[in-house]
Amino acid sequence: MTAHLTLNMEAHLDEIERIRAAVNILSQAEGWPPELLYQIELVLEEIGTNIIKYGKDGERETDIDITLTSDRKSLTLEIVDDGMPFDPFADAPPPDLDSAVPDRPIGGLGVYLVQELMDEAVYRHEDGKNKVTLVKHKPS
Repeated sequence: MTAHLTLNMEAHLDEIERIRAAVNILSQAEGWPPELLYQIELVLEEIGTNIIKYGKDGERETDIDITLTSDRKSLTLEIVDDGMPFDPFADAPPPDLDSAVPDRPIGGLGVYLVQELMDEAVYRHEDGKNKVTLVKHKPS
């Protein structure tokens, strides 16, 4: 069986909690293990926060559409926004994994975590929109 969740998010940080609550309800209905739910919540928070903080195109607020598809084998997240073009997987600064935490520059670690947690992470810019597709294979 396949479950779908489609949400529209305003470009405000307090919207992330609403998205998290909706994903949590789907997770319970689908019987996801807690670790999988945690990973999906973390990824959505990271990508959503980056779009909210850095995706504005001038004074215009960015619209964010999130589609989550859950089937027997995997979860697919598609996050679409109409902000400035930005490929987080190619354009974000590489994380500093060697320095002590207080000495590390800000930036890059969140995108690195997204790539480490997901089995697939793809960006494309189509029809004037940023589209990030993330796939996580479910444990057998």
